[in-house]
Amino acid sequence: QVQLVESGGGLVQPGGSLRLSCAASGISLSSYTMGWYRQAPGEQRELVAQIGSGGSTNYAESVKGRFTISRDDAKNTVVLEMNSLNSEDSAVYYCRAQRPWRSPFWGQGTQVTVSS
Repeated sequence: QVQLVESGGGLVQPGGSLRLSCAASGISLSSYTMGWYRQAPGEQRELVAQIGSGGSTNYAESVKGRFTISRDDAKNTVVLEMNSLNSEDSAVYYCRAQRPWRSPFWGQGTQVTVSS
């Protein structure tokens, strides 16, 4: 059974940082494109950052220069480092594992709240 488990969310003040982790079981992440998505209340789920199996990355314009995605295939984890957080970053953050022509796997999400 495949599981993606996110952790590291929480409440942080504006300007602060958080580190989200996604740990996988049941699959080897090395062959997957991994992504972090987020969904705020009343909004559609959006891509935040993505990293390919070869290490190439892409980011939403709104997080470029502030967020960094990385992967450790040996540990079967993906990490999202988030800096200079603001209220617009508040959302539930989801981890996704995707291979071509296959249905993706999703985690259950972790809440990030940026507030003073």
